[in-house]
Parts: sequence; C-alpha cells; structure tokens
Amino acid sequence: MNILNLFKVSLKAVANNKMRSFLSMLGIIIGVAAVIIMMSIGQGSKESIRAELSTMGTNLLTIRPGADMRGGVRQDPSSMQTLKMSDYQRIVEEKKFVTKVSPEVTASGQVIYGNNNTNTTVYGESPEYLDIKQWTVEEGECFTEEDIKKSAKVAVVGKTIVTELFGENVDPIGKTIRFKSIPMRIIGVLKSKGYNSWGMDQDNVMIAPYSTVMKRIAAQTWFTSINCSAITEELSDAAIEELTQILRENHKLKGDADDDFTIRSQAEMMETMSSTMDTVTIILVVAAAFSLLVAGIGIMNIMLVSVTERTKEIGLRMAVGATGAVISLQFLIEAILISVTGGLIGIIVGCGASKFIVPLFNMPSSVPLWSINVSFLVCVVLGIVFGYIPAQKAARMDPIEAIRHE
Repeated sequence: MNILNLFKVSLKAVANNKMRSFLSMLGIIIGVAAVIIMMSIGQGSKESIRAELSTMGTNLLTIRPGADMRGGVRQDPSSMQTLKMSDYQRIVEEKKFVTKVSPEVTASGQVIYGNNNTNTTVYGESPEYLDIKQWTVEEGECFTEEDIKKSAKVAVVGKTIVTELFGENVDPIGKTIRFKSIPMRIIGVLKSKGYNSWGMDQDNVMIAPYSTVMKRIAAQTWFTSINCSAITEELSDAAIEELTQILRENHKLKGDADDDFTIRSQAEMMETMSSTMDTVTIILVVAAAFSLLVAGIGIMNIMLVSVTERTKEIGLRMAVGATGAVISLQFLIEAILISVTGGLIGIIVGCGASKFIVPLFNMPSSVPLWSINVSFLVCVVLGIVFGYIPAQKAARMDPIEAIRHE
C-alpha cells in the first residue's frame, strides 16, 4: 500500500471519531497557542523597550558617581559625590568624541499652584539636555546659559504637571508655581511622550537650570550624573574611553586604582534589557510547553485505545497481506494528523490572540515568524514520538489472535 492510500485510510479513521480526535487535539491547540502568545509578549516587550531606549538616543552616555557595585556591597556615601563642576567643565573643554554634555541634579517633591498640587521630580540640567534626551519644547522656550549663570528660578514642565495644576486648555506660560516652597516661573511646556515601557509617566517632569536646583533646591555641590551624546553610536566606545581618561586625570587616579565613577552607554542598556527579556520569555515558554508534553501523552493514550478497539481490523488487514511496517505507519500517520491539525489550529488561535486580545490588556505583542515554524515542527515531532508506541503495539500483533479478538 502506498503512502497516499495510507494517508486516506488514516484520515478516514480520524474523521470517523471526530469528538475523540478533537479532544486529543485540544491539548495541542492550547499548548501551541500558549507558547506563541508567550513568545509574542516576550518579543513585543523586547521591541518596545528597545524602541523606548532608542527615543533617548542610541548614542547616549551616562556618567554616574561611584564604582560598579560588587557582591551587593553598598557604596559609601562619599563615593556618590565624586562628580563635580570641574569634571563637567573639563569634559566640555576637552571632548572630541562627544557633542553635547549636560550635568544632572535631581530632587523629588511636591509642586504647587494655588489649591492644586502633585508630586514630581525636578531635573537640573543644561539647555543641551533636551537634545541629548530628544525632548521638544512645544510651547514657550527653554532656559538659556544666562539663566544658568543667574541660577534663575525658571522651568520647563511636562504636560502632566500642566494638567494637574492648571487643568485642560490653560496656557501655563509665565505662571509661577512652587516646588518645595521655591517659586519657579514656567517658560516652556514639553511635547508629550506618554508612558514608557515600565509604566512611568514621562510627562510628569520639570526641567530647570542645574545651578538653580543645586543652589536653591538640593543644596549640594555635586552632580547626580552627567549625560553626554557621542558623535555617533559607532563612536560610543571611543567616547567612553575619552571620558574615562578625562575623569581619571581630573580625579587624580593613579595606575591600577579603581574608577570612582561608572559610564554606561545606551547600547549596553539595550543589550542588558534584551538579555533580561529573553530570559523571562524562555521561562514563560518553558512553562507553556509543559501543556504540549501533557497533550502528547494524551495523544498516545487515545491512540493506544484506538489500537485496542481496532484489533480485529488490524488482524484482517494483516491477513490480506499488510505488513507490520504498513500497520505501524498507518497509526503513526493518524497520530501525526491529530498533532499537526491541532498545531495548525493552535497557531491560528495563538496569532489571533496575540494580535487582537493581548493588546486589550495594554501589553506589547509581536509574533516572531520563527515561533510559528518551531511550533509546527514541534507538533510533527510530538506526533511521531507519542504515536510510536501505539504504532509498534499494532505492528506486533499476531494476525490470528487479532482476528479472534472480540
């Protein structure tokens, strides 16, 4: 008997037991759909995070005080105050692979206007910060170097602060708000960025001259960090080496002394986040894949029952010349048919859920093509592996005993 005839016989056998075949497929459908949904969420989250970080500039470099933490040891407070005004000035004077530089001082607290208030974070920056982080002033203007020299009490604010303090359709330009009792005049409103991948409201922000925040709000002489832009993403490593040399010389670090600062590139952050999301995705997929294993065992059980029920049929087929290999192949094809059909339905369900249902929960989703190919291949393998034992049981039957079976 050729393969085509075997396929027709197997298809008829599966069709004759529609309900049982569907129940056997159900585990495969659920398992494949779950795997694809988990993969799509993982891939979508990774793409969303990469896109989020890219909006800050792929050539972004961040300098923070203190060396890398090792073994979870807490840094000494003094080690977190190593970035000073002299470091910023020297970077500005000697930079070759860096285009823009902005020192950063942050403070969190309550901002008030009249009877309205909201909690926010004020960032003390230079005017170049908006270019580094790719912010756009939608209304008004940004502060200037002259404002920095005077430690002017001016600020550029995000849309969330405008809405919370003034309501909708109100022009806040020129109005004075208070941050920790310090009056700040609004001179600009930032274009909305919305929420990021971590659920943080990027529009709940105030940006003011760094000198103002250092002297009038935070009362400190060091920077929280220094943000820089490399000339291009490809020159980020050269820029890091340049910045490291400048800071080591300025901090008088000799020989093999450890750096008292840390420089991170945006590309490095992307790689770290991608690696983390890959790990999370693998864990989710492995958990979902257990349902495929259970489904495979279910197919094997159903096929064993089918072999037992069709013992007499098997005996008759052997009596008219069917070999054990042919009988084995027939039942193996039946198992593969059930597995692959369930897999195809599962792929359709998984892709549909990823596209239409997952987004309803505000979760990013992107189905990678390879996940569909892998799911289909797994279904074929499941059909072969879990159909093998029932197929072998059928092939080893004694024709005479099988015919006598009631």
